Formats: sequence, structure tokens, C-alpha cells
Amino acid sequence: MEYLQQIKLWNGNAPFAEADDNAKKEGFKPANGDGIQRLTDVTDPSITFYPASGRGPKPAVLVCPGGGYSILAWNHEGIDICSLLNLNGFSAFLLKYRCPGRRAAAHADAARAMRLIRANAEKFDILPDKVGIIGFSAGGHLSATLCAPADPVPYPEQDAADELPYRPDFAALIYPAYLVNETTWELHSEFNVTENTPPTLLVQAENDVIPVENSLIWYRALKNAGVPAEMHLYDTGGHGYGLLRTGNAISCWGELAGKWFRRQADLP
Repeated sequence: MEYLQQIKLWNGNAPFAEADDNAKKEGFKPANGDGIQRLTDVTDPSITFYPASGRGPKPAVLVCPGGGYSILAWNHEGIDICSLLNLNGFSAFLLKYRCPGRRAAAHADAARAMRLIRANAEKFDILPDKVGIIGFSAGGHLSATLCAPADPVPYPEQDAADELPYRPDFAALIYPAYLVNETTWELHSEFNVTENTPPTLLVQAENDVIPVENSLIWYRALKNAGVPAEMHLYDTGGHGYGLLRTGNAISCWGELAGKWFRRQADLP
């Protein structure tokens, strides 16, 4: 497979496509000086392949940028993360999921992406039993919907790829959003964390505009279910930093995550 090859997710009509006909043309929003590329109005979801160098099949990770389900933070929570994963020996797949305001469609896109990656493992030269996921903010929520769904049917099966599991083998949720009910401080009912939920890394700052309880309560649910979990909380750092160098201690999270991912895949 070619580097940066873009693979469409659906054959023909995608599920939850009723909002696609009148959508605006996909594109990047005007730059606002912060260096972040914001992709929006996505109606043709895909994955872009970033293969790791070296011989033999590699573990892989699906990358889910954030953006409040309104946009996709394409560079610092997407392309840059694929580079980080490549440097750590993982092939990466950057998910372009439908937005804005398309949570059900995005969930289907992510599930389909995981299944296609496994269905084409030989072609991609990856290990189908070592496919993880990483998500940021809304992308962290999207990742969580694959890790611990209360409803295990994301969309009607379309072909043989949909017979494969979409649950990741390991997951990293970076400043995840929308995991908890902020009135009851319990997990939203769309989630069901069990012993089958994959080992998870959580990273968040305590001064995040997204309540840090999203990470804390998810971590507690993992521990109650007996799922291996690692959490890194920082006093400052804010939200939406990706791999940007902010001067805060939280900027080192990428190095910690690289080591954690390598442990999940038994890489040196």
C-alpha cells in the first residue's frame, strides 16, 4: 500500500447518510493564527494510511482527531499523531469522519474503519490482533464508543469486513469529552465498561475546560472491571494542545504515550 493512500470507508451509500445530500462542500476553515488546520463539512469519510518503516508486519493505530464533532483538528491531533506513532514502530490510519453534528455517522465511520483495517491486514502489512485507537476530545469520545459501547450494533452489516470486530485492542483517550453526565457524574448510558474493554491510557489537565472527571470516572470504571489502565493528570495544560509545545509539563505526554503504546504491542 502506498504512503498517504486514502481509502474510502463505504461501498455505495453509507449508513446515516440522510444529511449528506444538502451538505456544504468539504474543506478547511480559514486560519485564525493558531496554526491549527480545521477540516469540516465531511460527507465522504475515509482513512489515510501512514505505514511505519521496517520489515515485517507492524502494529497499527486508528487516529481520531477532535473538534467537538463540528470540525476535525487535522494537523496537531491527526497528521502529527501519525508521525509520532510511526516513530514508535506503529503504522497509523488517520480517520476522516463525518461532521459537523454527525455523532451516529461518526460512530459508524470509526467502527467501519477498524473493521477495514483488520480485513486488509495482509495488504497493509499490519498485525490484525494489535490494532489500537487514539482519540482527542470529541475523538476521545468517538474512540470510547468503540471500546465500551452499550449498543454493540453500530450499523447494519454491508459486507464480509463487517463480520470482524471493531473493538480496539488498546486505546488512548487524550483529554476525552462527553464521557460522563455532568449532573450525576456517572458514565453516559451509551457506554458499558466491562472486562472486554481494552487496556486504556488517559491523559488530561486538571484545568481543562472539559471536566477532568471524564478521565477520572472512566479510569474508575476500568479498574472496577479489572481492565489495565494508566492515567496521567497534570495541574495545568488546558485543552486541545495535541502535540503543540505549550511550555506546560503536559507537553511531554507524547513521549509517555509512545512508551505505553510500545508496551501494548510488545515492542522494545
